[in-house]
Amino acid sequence: MIDHMTFRANDISRTQAFYGAALAPLGYALVYDASHDGLRVLGYGRDGKIDTWFVEGPSDGSGGPTTGCHLAWRAPSRAAVDAFHAAAVAAGGRDNGAPGLRPHYHPDYYGAFVIDPDGNNVEAVCHDKA
Repeated sequence: MIDHMTFRANDISRTQAFYGAALAPLGYALVYDASHDGLRVLGYGRDGKIDTWFVEGPSDGSGGPTTGCHLAWRAPSRAAVDAFHAAAVAAGGRDNGAPGLRPHYHPDYYGAFVIDPDGNNVEAVCHDKA
């Protein structure tokens, strides 16, 4: 089981606006916002447990932000998947797959995909039966 993940962001204020809106329907909130060694760090979590971190600027030696990753958060309901998609697109994300069943994954896989401001494919998914 994954405990947490960290991603580098090109524009941390834009990242905060996007993920604050996109993750709220999934029960996530900004739990941590501070600077370390001159770089701003944001931590998003649910029920006070941070599992998603964003750090301002490029990784040491990488030359850029984290990009091209696929991040998926489990949603508590199909309605939450719908709300995630709507909020993410309204916050500047680019639609990459409207909410709906993906039976090629499994019969109850209900997900939605959005490209975030740094080019990552982010998803909310619910595995529950309708």
